[in-house]
Amino acid sequence: METAEHIETLDEEGRRLARAAETAGTDAKVPTCPGWDAGDLLRHVGMVHRWATAFVAEGHTSYHPDGGLPDLDGAELIAWFRDGHGRLVGTLAGARPDVECWTFLPAPSPLAFWARRQAHETTVHRVDAESALAGTPGVIPADFAVDGIEELLLGFHARGRSKVRSDTPRLLRVRATDAGRAWTVRISQEPPVTERDGAGEAGGADEADCELSGPAARLYLSLWNRLPFPSLTGDASLAALWRERSGVTWS
Repeated sequence: METAEHIETLDEEGRRLARAAETAGTDAKVPTCPGWDAGDLLRHVGMVHRWATAFVAEGHTSYHPDGGLPDLDGAELIAWFRDGHGRLVGTLAGARPDVECWTFLPAPSPLAFWARRQAHETTVHRVDAESALAGTPGVIPADFAVDGIEELLLGFHARGRSKVRSDTPRLLRVRATDAGRAWTVRISQEPPVTERDGAGEAGGADEADCELSGPAARLYLSLWNRLPFPSLTGDASLAALWRERSGVTWS
């Protein structure tokens, strides 16, 4: 996906997140984030938006700490969130393509990184906000979901920080049935290594211990531990390992 598409998605998803939280109320429980209410969600995402904005707007070339969580609630908190989201969208949309700043995953450019990362950060948390309404999450386009699966498998879980490890080498296949895409995740005592499988059909060069398959959007949210896996074949303990160890935390 192009950077402009990520910025457009970020803009829309942030608006949807705010609407859902406002409708539910900031004290509404968020089932997909146990222990959080919608206010906690707005504080977290709003803090992340401001943190990301600072890297691009101020050109920090090394890690820069976030500004902490605000002591706000209700309408004031929703307004604070919307202000920070708007500033992030405006900063990314107006940034030079060659802007230099710190990033933490591979990307064609820092601007491409921050636009993509914040689009997915906001989309996953928009789904969290909608869970507070006890309804079905809004639509996520298949191409964007595939992009998010790739960011998670080839980005986050290629890092040394990934806790998805196994004493015995295991092979997990992820297949998006509506997008013709599949990935093989090799899990060992080292960080996972993910390979694109090309045709996206069942099977591959090596037989998988477990395969997770389904529509790209369902897989995307499942791999982020927001929904059950749509379809699982093979060793369910490998899917359980993913569920237990793949969480990406702020600290």
